[in-house]
Amino acid sequence: MSTPSRRARIYSGTPRNLARLAGVLRSGGLVAVPTETVYGLAANALDAGACRKIFRVKRRPSTDPLIVHIRSLAELPRLAHVNANALKLAKAFWPGPLTLVLPKTGVVPSVVSAGRSSVAVRMPAHPLFRRLLRLAGLPLAAPSANPFGYVSPTSADHVRAGLGARISHILDGGSCRVGLESTIVDLRDPEHPRLLRPGAITRAELERVLGRPVARPGPAGRANAAQLAPGLLKRHYSPNTPIVLHERLGRADVAAGKPGEAWVFLAKPPGARGGEIFWLDARGDLRGVARRLFALLRRLDHAGFTTLHFECPASDEGLAQAINDRLRRAAARG
Repeated sequence: MSTPSRRARIYSGTPRNLARLAGVLRSGGLVAVPTETVYGLAANALDAGACRKIFRVKRRPSTDPLIVHIRSLAELPRLAHVNANALKLAKAFWPGPLTLVLPKTGVVPSVVSAGRSSVAVRMPAHPLFRRLLRLAGLPLAAPSANPFGYVSPTSADHVRAGLGARISHILDGGSCRVGLESTIVDLRDPEHPRLLRPGAITRAELERVLGRPVARPGPAGRANAAQLAPGLLKRHYSPNTPIVLHERLGRADVAAGKPGEAWVFLAKPPGARGGEIFWLDARGDLRGVARRLFALLRRLDHAGFTTLHFECPASDEGLAQAINDRLRRAAARG
């Protein structure tokens, strides 16, 4: 068996392996898990000591709360005080990439919620993670399985590259289908829902289900304050290489660039040549852009470039809003 001082072991999703990893979680250990959004670092959400291990391993500040993952809607009332609008969204989008922030119950440890009176909960759709949730018989807290603030992992190899010396167990579920973290909605006041973090489930989709407006995200959270949900800080999802964002990129931009700079287009540019030109989706389909964004960020961050130039989606609605949100936080400095 691997230990935290060695490289973490990557497990395939066999029944035997899942049973073993469920036992690790029940005994207070950590397991990196696949979800449809990004890979998470899971622990028993009701065990404060186990959850503190997540913060230590990730070097995550205690002011940044964790998302609790459940297998069925029947588990939600144990963790949170549920309202009618929360049930509407849960029934429409769960299992899936949507997180609800609700008033918490007493069973949720303070460490999970950064000391706040609310809790963030979602029901993941990844089949392996759902099987692990069933076998463990526990709600699992699971932030992204990477050092705090760095680019989120979308494969088991990404997890091992970032945390492989600090954890022992990684469940391999392939590349993440969505590639961006979940949409987060604040429903503490059900009459005034607010989008905290955009994701694959869009504000327009939320409004259609709720039949009322959903407020846009507010300003970035203060770094030293207890956050309402994860992913709200000004700088996050960040590579070490500086990023410059562009409303649109063209040949003239590349021609005027300096040696050592990389240029990332949304779609494959006509006649693209050279080792400094990249694209996120051959046709510029935003679902492909989202799915590949973090993987390409990681790849370029280790390729020796001095600066990464990224083209942003022109719109700031729908999935484009989520992509732009991640790019802006990745590019923020200080």
